[in-house]
Amino acid sequence: MHKQTVRYLVGGIFALVIAMGIGRFSYTVILPYMQDTFAFSRATAGFLATSNYLGYLVGALVAGRLQMVNKRIPFLQISLVISIMVTAMMGFTDAIFAWYILRFISGVMSALIFVIAASLVLDQLARNGQSHVSGLFYSGVGIGIALSAVIVSPIHAIFDWNGTWIALALFSVILLVFIILFIKPITPQHTQQKPGQTKSSQKVPPKAWMKWLIIAYSLEGLGYIVTGTFIVSIAEESTSFHGDASYVWFVVGIAAIPSCIVCSKLAQRYGYVRTLLISMLFQGLGIVLPAFATNTMTLYISAFIFGATFMGITTVATTLARQILPVNSHQILGYLTAGYALGQMLGPSLAGTLANYSNSYQYALLGATAVVVVGAFCLISGLNYEKEKVGELDAISE
Repeated sequence: MHKQTVRYLVGGIFALVIAMGIGRFSYTVILPYMQDTFAFSRATAGFLATSNYLGYLVGALVAGRLQMVNKRIPFLQISLVISIMVTAMMGFTDAIFAWYILRFISGVMSALIFVIAASLVLDQLARNGQSHVSGLFYSGVGIGIALSAVIVSPIHAIFDWNGTWIALALFSVILLVFIILFIKPITPQHTQQKPGQTKSSQKVPPKAWMKWLIIAYSLEGLGYIVTGTFIVSIAEESTSFHGDASYVWFVVGIAAIPSCIVCSKLAQRYGYVRTLLISMLFQGLGIVLPAFATNTMTLYISAFIFGATFMGITTVATTLARQILPVNSHQILGYLTAGYALGQMLGPSLAGTLANYSNSYQYALLGATAVVVVGAFCLISGLNYEKEKVGELDAISE
C-alpha cells in the first residue's frame, strides 16, 4: 500500500475517533454519570440524544449539497476543530438548554467529518486499488468507542462528569495534530492508478434500486440508535447486572473494531446486499435480548452483537452506495447518511418517552427490533442482482 494511502487511512481513522467515538458516542457512557448528578429523566436523556442526531441530519444534508471537491481537507479540519471545542464546552456548563445546543452542533460536525473523511479516504483507496481495505477506515468508530469506555470511568472518578468531557477534548487535540500531518493535498504522482484497478468485481443493483437502500438504512438508523443510546443506562439501572456498566460499552467498541473488516470480506465473497440483510437481522437479535433479560451475560451478549453489526452495516451500506453511484461520492454518502440521521434523530426521543411512561426499556427495544427487521426486508429485492456473481465465485471455488 502506498505511503500516502496509509497516511490517509490512519488520519481518517483518527477523524472517526474524534467525531464518532468521542464527539457522538461518548455521550452514551457519560450519560449515567450526568443522570446521577442532575437526576434528569429518561425522556430528557432521549431528547438530548435527539438534539445531537438532529444536528447529524443537518450536517449530512449540508455535506450532500456542498460543492467541495477541492476544499474537502480545509472543511474537514475546520469541522474537527469545532467538534473538539463543543466537546470541551459540555464540561463548562450544567445548563440543559446549553447542552441541547452543544449536542446539536456536535451532531452537525460529526456528519460533516464522517462524510468528508469517508469520501477522502475511500477515493484515495480506490485510486490505489485498495478499496477492499475500507473496513480498516470504519474501524475508527469502534476504536473511539472502546477508548471512551476505558478512559471515561477512571477520569470521572477523579474529575467528575464535566472533567471527563474536557479530558476527551484534550485527547482529541492530540489526534487532530496527526490528522493535519497525515491528510494533505495529494500530488499528481500519488493519483496515478493502473488500468482497471478500481473496477468493482461485484455485481451491484442499478441506480433505481438506491431508494430501497436509503429506506433500509434509514430504518437501521431509527432502530439501532435505541441500543446505541441507552444500553449503558439499561445496565446501570438493572439489579441483575453486576460490574461496571461502562464495560458494556467497551464490549461494543471492541466488537465494532474488526466488524468493518469482517463485513467487507463477507460482502466481497457473498454480495453486499446479502451481507447487509443478514447483518441487520442479526443486529435485531442483539437489540431485543435485553427486552427479556438484563442480567450480566445477556447484556454483554447484546453489546457484542450490537458492536459486531452496527458499524459493519455502515461499512457495507456506504461502500455499496458508492459502487452504485461512484461519481461525486460525497454527495451520495451525504444523502444516504441523511436518511440514517433522520432515523436516529427520532429513535432516542421516541424510545426515551416510551421508557418514561412504561418505566421500562422493554417496549422501546421491541419496537427498535421490529424497525430493523423491516429495514432488512426492504433489501430483499436487491438479492437478485447478486446471484449471478455469487454463482461465478462458487464455481471458481469448486
